Amino acid sequence: MLDTGILIDYFRKKEKSKSVFFNLTKSYSSFAVSILTKYEIFVGSNETQIIFWNSFFEKIMVIPFDENCLQESVKIYKDLKSKNKLIDIEDIFISGSAIASKLKIATLNKKHFERVKSIELISILP
Repeated sequence: MLDTGILIDYFRKKEKSKSVFFNLTKSYSSFAVSILTKYEIFVGSNETQIIFWNSFFEKIMVIPFDENCLQESVKIYKDLKSKNKLIDIEDIFISGSAIASKLKIATLNKKHFERVKSIELISILP
């Protein structure tokens, strides 16, 4: 599962082959994003950028936020709150979606996601 930062990095790089996403395609053949990642992308996009993103999201699995995602997100929230280590609610929902879908997360925001004990992060090489 790709986090929002991976997608933004890909969009911003003029030379796509230098993006983290491109490098991940060398090791992985399929990718997914949470519907929350899609939300974050669209909220931060103008009309021209949305054309690019619509095309991108047609080629990738978008995981809906369902009851299983909700239950995992609640567990994450309660665990992080008890440790006074809360992260952004979108990141909690994305983590819950990944856990419910049994997917690893590729992220540039390791600081937040590594707080979630039951998530497996994909190593991002420079």
